[in-house]
Parts: sequence; C-alpha cells; structure tokens
Amino acid sequence: MTSTARAFWLGSPGRGAIHDVELPVRGADEVLVRTLFSGVSRGTETLVFGGRVPANQYAAMRAPFQDGDFPGPVKYGYLNVGEVEEGPRDLVGRTVFCLYPHQTRYVVPAAAVTPVPAAVPAGRAVLAGTVETAVNALWDAAPLVGDRIAVVGGGMIGCSVAALLARFPGVRVQLVDADPGRAQVAEALGVGFARPADARGDLDLVVHASATEAGLTRSLELLRPEGTVLELSWYGDRRVALPLGEAFHSRRLTLRSSQVGTVSPARGATRSYADRLALALDLLADPALDALVTGESAFAELPDVLARLAAGDLPALCHRIRYGGDDG
Repeated sequence: MTSTARAFWLGSPGRGAIHDVELPVRGADEVLVRTLFSGVSRGTETLVFGGRVPANQYAAMRAPFQDGDFPGPVKYGYLNVGEVEEGPRDLVGRTVFCLYPHQTRYVVPAAAVTPVPAAVPAGRAVLAGTVETAVNALWDAAPLVGDRIAVVGGGMIGCSVAALLARFPGVRVQLVDADPGRAQVAEALGVGFARPADARGDLDLVVHASATEAGLTRSLELLRPEGTVLELSWYGDRRVALPLGEAFHSRRLTLRSSQVGTVSPARGATRSYADRLALALDLLADPALDALVTGESAFAELPDVLARLAAGDLPALCHRIRYGGDDG
C-alpha cells in the first residue's frame, strides 16, 4: 500500500498548494482511509485561508487532525468521507466520516472514524460536521412545539438548522437571507423564505448564522418581548456593534451563543461527541439535504477553489471536493 499521500496546505494567508506527505506506519488500533470526498466548510475555512483567526483563538480553533499552526503553514479541514482500506476487520471496506483535513489518504485511530449509515450516500455525508453543529444548536435552543422561528443567514449552518427545524411539529420556520437565490434552497428544505426587510416578526426564537452585523441586528428586531436570539456566527477577528441601547432591555431580549466545540450542557450528561456525530449522520438520510451541496471540484483544483471562495467569486453553501484518478 502507498506510504505517501497528497494534502492541501495553506502556506501563508491567501496562498494554498497541494504537497506530498508521508503516511505513518499504521498501528494495530488504527485505520488507513482512502478519501472519497471532503467538504469545504466555507465560513470557517475562508477565515483560515485569509489568515483571520485571532491569535487568542489559535488553540480553540485547532481542528482535531490539524498539522502546523495559524496563520500558516497549516493543514486544516474537518469534513472528510473515505473508505477504510486497512484496519480492524469490522471497519475494512466501510465508508466512514472523519474530522480530517483535505488529504487523499490518512492514518488515524479507529475510534476517530464513524461509519456512514447505508442509507446515506458518501457524497452527502460530507455534511455531517455541519449537521452536527445544527444538532448542538437546537440542543442549546430547545425549541418548543408551535414556536415561531426564523433562521437568519442561509449558509451551510443556517440551512442545516432550518432543515432540522422543518421536522419539528407545529413549528413555523422562515429562512431569511439577503440573497433571493436562497429561496430555492428553502423550498427544497421545506421551509419558508424572506428577504430581511420582509421577514415575519414577533418570533419566539431567531437562530442567527449570517456572520454579519446587519443580520444580528435584524435578528433582535424580529423577536417578540422576552424572545431569544441564538448566535451561531463566528466573526474571526471582526468586531460587531449592536443597538443594545434601544429596546433590548425594555423588551427583555436574550442573546445567547452556541458552538460545536463542546456538547450542549443541556445534553452533556446523557450525550457524548460520538453520540452527536452519529445522530447527525443518521439525519443525513434525508435527501432534501442534498440542496446544501452547491458545487463540486476535483481535489487538484482545491487551491483555486478556496481562493475563489474566500474572494467571493464562487458562491456556495458546501463545496464538495472529489478524489480519485491520479490524486495519489
């Protein structure tokens, strides 16, 4: 079996390339995985690509199998689906998801991979990390039957949250985004759509995922008295100003953060990281989530793809990277 692989490295902010890497000798409790697909987590990975991770967040932002350090050289990424070529008998030949960067083959502990259910195509399974974030957000938000909810920001995370909320009984969900093209995605997910100025108000809960100051301000405006905004956006090194001197206090609004680095305290006593990821993969059996994959490129094109995503020249939710042929 080959002892080398090809991996995408960010050499310095704005400059990425594919390099040969040496694979370690596989241990008895490890697996060798051949990558089938990886996904570009557009929001986070374009911040990394642009060198916009704040220095005080370097440790918190490390991916599980990251090599190198911010701002670069660094090998970063965490949406990888592959086939186990060597390892424990019960895993060989299985399609698995792993929080691994963009690389053609890799060796990791067997415990680091999660088998993809038979009902989930490998190409859709790259969304597992995004859906996992959405699961954690809804554990934090704890929506109730009949709630009136908006998701502001129709990116990967926002659309994943909207897709899961569409399954809640009696919940009225509206996806809010400045891009009218997101209306097609909302329809595929089974939720309503509105531009920010036209969004319904008097809401119990708003999940904000636009990563913009205007989106967060509008989220607060859409709440009923004593309503809650759950903030899922990550702003990197940008500062955000909010109108907290207006009706924020008199209406007793709540602004709450959520993220995927820890299991929601509401479920932490009964759920592990593995439980959360396995649930996300089970939820990906829904073909409606294919709407979140809006482009695909070969692995060799990844340096150009990330540059275009970071520059805004390539609009996308999840951009999928396919492997094969001469990738190595």
